[in-house]
Amino acid sequence: MRLDLADLRLFLNIVDAGSITQGAVRANLALASASERLRNIEDDAGVRLLERRHRGVVTTEAGEALAHHARLILKQRELMQGELQDFAAGSRGTIRLYANTAALTEFLPRKLAPWLAARPRLNIDVKERTSAEVAKAVATGLAESGVMSNAVDAPGLQLQPVVTDHLVLIAPAGHRLARGGTRVFADVLNEPYVGLTPGSALQDQVDEHARNAGRLMRFRIRMNTFGGVCEMVSQGVGVSIVPASIAKRYGRQHPCRKVVLSDSWCRRRLCLCFRDWKLLSAPTRALLLHLGALPVGGTST
Repeated sequence: MRLDLADLRLFLNIVDAGSITQGAVRANLALASASERLRNIEDDAGVRLLERRHRGVVTTEAGEALAHHARLILKQRELMQGELQDFAAGSRGTIRLYANTAALTEFLPRKLAPWLAARPRLNIDVKERTSAEVAKAVATGLAESGVMSNAVDAPGLQLQPVVTDHLVLIAPAGHRLARGGTRVFADVLNEPYVGLTPGSALQDQVDEHARNAGRLMRFRIRMNTFGGVCEMVSQGVGVSIVPASIAKRYGRQHPCRKVVLSDSWCRRRLCLCFRDWKLLSAPTRALLLHLGALPVGGTST
């Protein structure tokens, strides 16, 4: 059969009205045009679909079958249109977002929770990566956008700062590194260190800077969470490097001394990154606007 959607709508209008004349009115067609289309529908089906009676028409058994399937087809098309409109409006889909450790643990949860809860048809696939890996993923198209530190070069990307979150050294009270003043990363390299588990974006970054200095961190223990790191440090196990927001959050529960690190890679701002605003999908644009992005422009590195 070669029926199109207009044929199906006309047929249902006639069936629901019980009259070819009234069905034509509902379909906004002239009676002659509707009658001709109905004849073509029956010829194409190869079976009589309606019984003409003095006061209108009624469906045959074949006509009932066609009406049933026509309703299903039109309903499915309506659902399809609704879903596509949701995608176009940014209220449905899956957003792939890459973020460094600080963004994933401090910035994103409080920002994403209410926004995502209000959009039950949207999903977000968040991947934890170092800032360098975030930049590479966005630059190569693996992800549309990410949250990374501006301490990392990101050629070809737009960076828009959204929050300041420097890295700081935390040390037990009374530790020699906690006696005041600013320190550099080199001061940490001989110290027993409390680290995060391998694979953590932040720990991978710290390890890389240690290797660049020709040294290896002296890990006493690695923890899965920042809370665990802060507790170990507060008990005198060693020192660690964490985002300032983390040190502030756990400071009352696990008192540590915060020490400013002057290295450029520790003096950072978290930034939203993307290639071209105009090429972003509607859901990603909606998310970035919520996170603080400007709809156009941004600082190109």
